[in-house]
Amino acid sequence: MKHKIGILGFGTVGQGISEILLDKKEYLKKKYGFKFDIVAVADFIFGNVYNPKGLNIPQLLKEAKAGKKFTQDVVDWDNKKIIQKSNTTVWCELTYTDLNTGGPAIDHVKTALKSGKHVITSNKGPAALFYPEMKKLADKNNIKFMIEGTVVAGTPVINLTEGPLAGCEISKIRGILNGTTNYMLTEMEKGMSYEDVLKVAQEKGYAEADPTGDVEGYDARGKVTILANIVMGAGIKIADVACKGITGIKPKDIETAKKQNKRWKLIGSVEKKAGKITASVGPEMIDLGHPLAGVMGAINALTFTTDLLGDVTIVGPGAGKIETGFAILTDLLAIHRNS
Repeated sequence: MKHKIGILGFGTVGQGISEILLDKKEYLKKKYGFKFDIVAVADFIFGNVYNPKGLNIPQLLKEAKAGKKFTQDVVDWDNKKIIQKSNTTVWCELTYTDLNTGGPAIDHVKTALKSGKHVITSNKGPAALFYPEMKKLADKNNIKFMIEGTVVAGTPVINLTEGPLAGCEISKIRGILNGTTNYMLTEMEKGMSYEDVLKVAQEKGYAEADPTGDVEGYDARGKVTILANIVMGAGIKIADVACKGITGIKPKDIETAKKQNKRWKLIGSVEKKAGKITASVGPEMIDLGHPLAGVMGAINALTFTTDLLGDVTIVGPGAGKIETGFAILTDLLAIHRNS
């Protein structure tokens, strides 16, 4: 089977997965028998393009990196039409995240699933806000709704629980789910003020011009909601997750932690006790001996508490073009194996 791939959103992640597929085309074919064409790309800045035999991806990447609109295979179809009318078999929904309403990604995902096309997304909106609905729609049409890239980029978290940890009962998940705040707390421990380190984080591209989503814990809260619902079957909404960011941490708090042989981390947590599941995000002082305490800089980590293996911790990058692109690739290969 030759997969016909469509990409919604040709920003950082869209370009990342395109570069990976180009670079590894022969390897993926030889190793996994994975053959594909990228036949459609839709982007609100660069335009919508479609070629049923395959697009000129190097040209699209060149134009996008130069900030220019696409010039080849341009169509006047809107996103809904290109999803429905193209010969795509799988869509990668990689547009911006809106954790309030889900944004246009909701319509994109629904349209693709109703059209009998698999969906892979790194967009936390559909996964955090409407996962049960999307999963039900996918199952009804005998297709997949894949979301590995929504939590900790390409570091395997959801795949870990469904694969290597299958058979274990997971009673608790705790971890560092936001690289921006982890970087900031790392630098604050070295003596930088919150205001100064936030400015540096913005200069490095870790934090947005409006850093609210990171520093107030909202990004981590979306990821906790996804983990609670998918791994623990909680059936909760974002509003059910208690949330506090790092804006209130002062130098005196950093010093207090040091005196107690601890350090501050913004921790996302899901726990099952007596059949009840609770979820939260907030700053905590972690003992230096705990694996999460040693995770510094813009790195993410999660500890899974299991009945058969005890605590299992996975550490890895939580963002990035190639890192998140890799998450999309793992889901593409999973669809391929099941097709």
